[in-house]
Amino acid sequence: MPAKFREDLGVVFYITKGMDSCLFVYDKEEWEKAEEKINNLRLTRKDARAFSRLFFAGASQQSLDKQGRVVIPQNLREYADLSRDVVIIGVSNRVEIWDREKWEAYNSSEEFTYDALADHMDDIDF
Repeated sequence: MPAKFREDLGVVFYITKGMDSCLFVYDKEEWEKAEEKINNLRLTRKDARAFSRLFFAGASQQSLDKQGRVVIPQNLREYADLSRDVVIIGVSNRVEIWDREKWEAYNSSEEFTYDALADHMDDIDF
């Protein structure tokens, strides 16, 4: 884990399946916030139940070793198709772990430019 994220993650943090085939990493406080939001979803909705299952079933409580490394469980490595080369990025309240090739393809996609995305983001006003 890059040094710039270690202190923010704290002693215990959580890794789970993210969106776009990456992994989401939350510190304890952000994990609890996400947990509360998901627990407040209506269980009568099939998609809410499915999202909750996917988010929590693959989750893993982790801590860093003395050298700042973390062992990512096999099920999460398979989900994100992690190879030897990974990219770790900070995204507001979480860290994301990507397979390098997937990140490069995602990051260079014409579909995900600021202008293209901003056209669909009505509630963001800079």
